[in-house]
Amino acid sequence: MYAKVIVDVPAKQTNRAFDYEVPASLTKWVEVGSRVGVPFGPRVLQGFVVELHADTQVDVKRIKPIMNVLDLVPPLTEELVMLGRWVSRMYLCHEVTALQAMLPAALKAKYERMIGVGEESGEQALLEMSDLQEIVRFVKSKGSVSMDALMERFASEGALIKQLLSTGILTEEQKVKDRMNTKKALTVFPPAGGLGLEEALLELPARANKQKDVLRYLMEHPHAIRLTALMETIEVGASTVKSLADRGWIELREVEVMRDPYAGRAFARTKPLPLTEEQTGVFTEIRDAVADQRNEVFLLHGVTGSGKTEVYLQSIQQCLDMGKEAIVLVPEISLTPQMVERFKGRFGDLVAVLHSRLSNGERYDEWRKITRKQVKVVIGARSAIFAPFTQIGLIIIDEEHESSYKQEESPKYHTRDVAVQRAKQQNAVVVLGSATPSLESIELTRRRRDREKPPFRLLTMRERVASRPMPPVAIVDMREELKNGNRSMFSRSLYKAIEDRLQKKEQIVLLLNRRGYATFVMCRTCGFVSTCPHCDISLTYHQSSRMLRCHYCGYAEREVTQCPSCQSEHIRHFGTGTQRVEEELSKIFPGIRVIRMDVDTTTEKGSHEKWLTMFREKQADVLLGTQMVAKGLDFPDVTLVGVIAADTVLNIPDFRSAERTFQLLTQVAGRAGRHEKQGEVFVQTYTPEHYSVQYASQHDYIAFANHELDIRANLGYPPYQRLILVTFSHESVPLLVRSAEAFVTRLKEIALEYSTKQMDLFANVVSMDSSFHMDVLGPVASPISRIKDRYRFQCVVKYRGEDQAADIVGRTVAWFEERSAKEKLQISVDVDPQYLM
Repeated sequence: MYAKVIVDVPAKQTNRAFDYEVPASLTKWVEVGSRVGVPFGPRVLQGFVVELHADTQVDVKRIKPIMNVLDLVPPLTEELVMLGRWVSRMYLCHEVTALQAMLPAALKAKYERMIGVGEESGEQALLEMSDLQEIVRFVKSKGSVSMDALMERFASEGALIKQLLSTGILTEEQKVKDRMNTKKALTVFPPAGGLGLEEALLELPARANKQKDVLRYLMEHPHAIRLTALMETIEVGASTVKSLADRGWIELREVEVMRDPYAGRAFARTKPLPLTEEQTGVFTEIRDAVADQRNEVFLLHGVTGSGKTEVYLQSIQQCLDMGKEAIVLVPEISLTPQMVERFKGRFGDLVAVLHSRLSNGERYDEWRKITRKQVKVVIGARSAIFAPFTQIGLIIIDEEHESSYKQEESPKYHTRDVAVQRAKQQNAVVVLGSATPSLESIELTRRRRDREKPPFRLLTMRERVASRPMPPVAIVDMREELKNGNRSMFSRSLYKAIEDRLQKKEQIVLLLNRRGYATFVMCRTCGFVSTCPHCDISLTYHQSSRMLRCHYCGYAEREVTQCPSCQSEHIRHFGTGTQRVEEELSKIFPGIRVIRMDVDTTTEKGSHEKWLTMFREKQADVLLGTQMVAKGLDFPDVTLVGVIAADTVLNIPDFRSAERTFQLLTQVAGRAGRHEKQGEVFVQTYTPEHYSVQYASQHDYIAFANHELDIRANLGYPPYQRLILVTFSHESVPLLVRSAEAFVTRLKEIALEYSTKQMDLFANVVSMDSSFHMDVLGPVASPISRIKDRYRFQCVVKYRGEDQAADIVGRTVAWFEERSAKEKLQISVDVDPQYLM
């Protein structure tokens, strides 16, 4: 048998499958999706088996055998291997990069140099040296030892170790290991049925009270117990238990333990709630599609508070009743304990949770529960789309409009598109849910792939549960506030509303989508602004640490009290961040209790849960934060939502800024009045006339979408044309400019060659397909022209059509990389980018 293997070398020359022989001893173990150790040149590398064949086209004499299989059960299914190939082609990345993205970090390969003892004959003279003998004895006593451990033990003997390796007395072998092992814990096992414990009690001396306590406990509880739990329960030391094991009365051995991020947490079981008429209509559509195993994509447009989550839960139950599995995706930022609680409360131990706030070990063990078929539902952030299920019936993407569903590092996939492709492979149903769907998704419900049906089917829920009203939204013109002498960050109406809620003991959510204390620090004498020395961006002031920080590369420096340029002491902080709002609230409303949630306060594990639990238990009056407080939260006593500055996103130079502003305002407004108490929303802005602010205040998504789609159609932006962003970076500007211009010239040449071939191909066809169209904009300096001391240029490819443009760009990149390998110029390709910065 022969296997085609993708090796763990993400490079252009190795971006293909290599043939290896499957030894007879491994034929039962090697499958498509297996991770294997294979010889590749002088090294041993990890590889993924992507095909198996009875013969090969390669010269058999040149084919090397697979050395070992790294897993008893393949970590990738055949379907995931197919999906990896699609991701590689669609997003122009190496196939091994796509396959690696599907695995938990614990299974990323770690290559270790292992040292053993070889043939000693013929080199006895060397072994007479005592230092050499000590090194050889050490290695021999270990059987084999890692190079790192050997160098640590003999730190000053590098030359001698090298000599032993060169003469063959010591041998070196590279092994592929995982970055993490399973967790094991010492566990106490009583004899079967408690046999022999009574006799043991009689044999123990009278003073061995602690040992007797252990035996009595095991007689009453004749089952395995973790050593640490036993020690804690009856207050004994480990030596007491181990002495009983030494005498053979109990057994003590290591047992694998699954790391559970929710261990010790009890989730109250919940029952399905009665559905409204709108919810029933939506649920019926989804249920029928799942039951018929139709590959359908539904876009569920439901206003905030309309009960989308309950529809998800009941649809998943139907899926499980059919013996199928379900994947639920939520944006990383809103994977709150509240969401986990709802799914664990409904489906209990059938749920695995995958997100970046878990430790590597916890994520690995949650992933293993999936591979072992111990769970049927996965809830997680974007990478959970690669959960190794084999019987998927339903994939749900909540808040489908969120930009966090787009991966920013290679492979730069969009979760929505991967979900649609995966559902197609498994004949499953996809539900995309949002109160503010992305314009790409809403447009897909209006297009017709054929005359029978559109690609996405639109389902709507226009009313909140129990017919609760949407909260009224008041737009506050901050220009008028300034004219009337109010220089505070709070308008008079918002100030009065906060004061009123504090008196009523109700809760408030305040949004400012900018962390830190001040946006930038400037000298009022000469105009000097503190900037990052490595990036073309101003530093943000953080008052709690009295530091200036770059939010791109992490550079930090102490705050300045004197201008470095003119030595003036008139240094001032401009702009407003969440830290400054927190400080201002405490000044204006003495005794107010504020919880601040932003990147700076939620870095520790469990911090999200801690802050939200405190707010739920009414230990705070105000929840202040960035966009992480805008979605997924449901608190009955929140009756006021305030947006401090609606213009933070609106003024970013990006064609999606109006859409993001509308989405953010609509989502955060939806946090108010979700239960019995009426809510109220205040939006502070310097551009109250902007259509995104106006439509958001009216909760009118359809009017906004129509307005914005008209603008996009006129400018030729998504969803009417697709984009590919190509970014170049180098430390030398002249080289960067020359290279970027050469790339664009070659790109246009290849595009012209393609168009000419297409014209020739369709020359005799009356209804020629002219849907493919491509424009190249640039190259120009990127909006942020330097990051981490590397200058950046970019070009944007606008096109209509499916795969042609990606193929043309991919061929140009391959041509370019061959000619610029020595120049250390980095090139990054982003298909369907979410940001053009």
